[in-house]
Amino acid sequence: MLPLAALALIFVIGTGSVVLTLRIQRAEQRSTPQPAPVPAAPTATAAVGRAPQNAVERFALALKRRRISRVALSLLSIALLAGAAGMIGYPFYTNLYQDRLQSQLDRQLASPDLRSAYVERQVEVGDSLTRIKIPRIDVDTVVVEGTTASALRAGAGHYPSTPLPCEVGNVAIAGHRTTYGKPFHALDVLEPGDRITLETPIGSCTYEVERSWITVPTDVGVVENTPGEARLTLTTCHPKGSARQRLILTATMVSAEAFDA
Repeated sequence: MLPLAALALIFVIGTGSVVLTLRIQRAEQRSTPQPAPVPAAPTATAAVGRAPQNAVERFALALKRRRISRVALSLLSIALLAGAAGMIGYPFYTNLYQDRLQSQLDRQLASPDLRSAYVERQVEVGDSLTRIKIPRIDVDTVVVEGTTASALRAGAGHYPSTPLPCEVGNVAIAGHRTTYGKPFHALDVLEPGDRITLETPIGSCTYEVERSWITVPTDVGVVENTPGEARLTLTTCHPKGSARQRLILTATMVSAEAFDA
């Protein structure tokens, strides 16, 4: 995703190109000699037409004999406007898609079949795994298994190489920040002591935020296991709208509860 300022610039350039194209057409119409009401030899003034009054009209007249340039300008205008509209509309589309998908995942998370798969550690990539709740930033999202592009359309996904939610070790979850429901949009707002709850088919647990920091995307050490320690690591892109870096947040488990079978 491009920053809003970049989208606004693309839109302005595209709109300006459209306006310029229209001005060129009008200038051409004005500069075209009108037929005389009676047969007569054209005068020098009629042949030349009205002199250009400003830079835009001079540019328009300069392009009068360059049809290819005019066509290219028109195509550029359409491409820029279409591109800006697409990039502005893309987040709305992904959010709508994620909202519908979350409804399905919510039902799946409560199903007996999912509970059995969870107990047997056979939850498939893209299937419901846990629900993450972060009251401080109003997050209530079903997390799926896996961090593939397809799985993360749910908004957040569990790193398969890390322990299951609420288990001892470093449970790691990745989430979108600007698209697909953007569950981790305000992750940087969380402070030490804020609570994060994970609800699974067999129980729930609560973690307390420790700290957050910025790192590079290749820093896979952030999801390494922590034997003997029950921890949670959340990862998301940084800055918003860019995948140039990663925002990492860690938390420590402070309570856990098992559900009745």
